Amino acid sequence: MPDRKPHLLILGGTAEAAALARRCADAYGAALDVTTSLAGATEAPPHPPGRLRIGGFGGVEGLRRYLAGEAVDAVIDATHPFARRMQANAASACALAGVPRCRLLRPPWPRRPDDRWIEVDDLDAAAAALAGLGPRVFLALGLRDLAAFAALADRWFLVRAVSAPDAPPPLADWRVIQARGPFRLADERRLLVENRIDAVVSRQSGGEGARAKIDAARELGLPVVMIRRPAPPVPPLVASVDAALEWLGGVLSQGLAPARRAGAV
Repeated sequence: MPDRKPHLLILGGTAEAAALARRCADAYGAALDVTTSLAGATEAPPHPPGRLRIGGFGGVEGLRRYLAGEAVDAVIDATHPFARRMQANAASACALAGVPRCRLLRPPWPRRPDDRWIEVDDLDAAAAALAGLGPRVFLALGLRDLAAFAALADRWFLVRAVSAPDAPPPLADWRVIQARGPFRLADERRLLVENRIDAVVSRQSGGEGARAKIDAARELGLPVVMIRRPAPPVPPLVASVDAALEWLGGVLSQGLAPARRAGAV
């Protein structure tokens, strides 16, 4: 490796990204510069160890310039499983810059025999799948992806978000609650019962922090409209923080690739 410390960029916003930053601090200490980048979609995000960067990069070219300008030696994309654009931009920018990259993608939730899932491909299909499932729906989607449900005037929607909405959601009848996960099973069960929820809409996000609502729906016998994940990302792909650390160790042990050392801004 060169005399300067290697620089890892973590594309974050997930529990796995935060855990990875902590594990890197434990494993490498001051010998590794770590920057975690967040999109800035939530207020007052937790500050992981190392440097914190908030905001977009400006597409593939903007990220490529950032990688060169900040002398980034490796990228671990630990964004949300549904962050399609960011994962595509990361793969393209790293390929152009000659920077090693891997995708940390947590496994999806396994479907159990007693789950009442209706699996769909997108938000429009999720809205259509609510026909006949009852009038009270928990939209476990945050605030940004609700327009597909705007035409359902005969439904009452419960929406949960980390931050308060800047404007009313585009729904006929709704309630917004503010909360930040992880969520406990008992609390999710209580939420569904007290709000008399008939159906849940969720992305197939996977992970422990958000699965309690799926477990609660199963216990209560409620249907879950489950939005499938997008197509698998470009390899390499790892499924755990441990595996991401192992990948990083391999990259650091090999030193910088010639393409990266010679990369121009």
